[in-house]
Amino acid sequence: MIGLSPGGVKIMVATQPVDFRRGMNGLVALVASALASDPYCGDVFVFRAKRLDRLRCIYWDGSGMILTTKWLENGAFVWPPIRDGSIQMTRAEFSLLLAGIDWTRVKQNPVKRPTKTG
Repeated sequence: MIGLSPGGVKIMVATQPVDFRRGMNGLVALVASALASDPYCGDVFVFRAKRLDRLRCIYWDGSGMILTTKWLENGAFVWPPIRDGSIQMTRAEFSLLLAGIDWTRVKQNPVKRPTKTG
């Protein structure tokens, strides 16, 4: 879907449901006002509808804004608790969310950083 480079791109999930009648311009304005972020920074912004089976993403790829919508045919996405602001997801969590899998049940193993020897 989105060519996420390994470094620098954040995935931000708005925790408040949004009206899905909003188009791209409305979501861009929401990123700027409610999330206090720059919608043109190259980060992915994910929005949820009141219905738990729908999501929308906006993403600036350097040449234009991309708007994607997904709804599940069966089941619901697992969303973070509703509160003001947003949360940041890892690429792995985002992949699970898009697949309709409960990303909150996946535990990430700590990775030990190699030490210099010699």
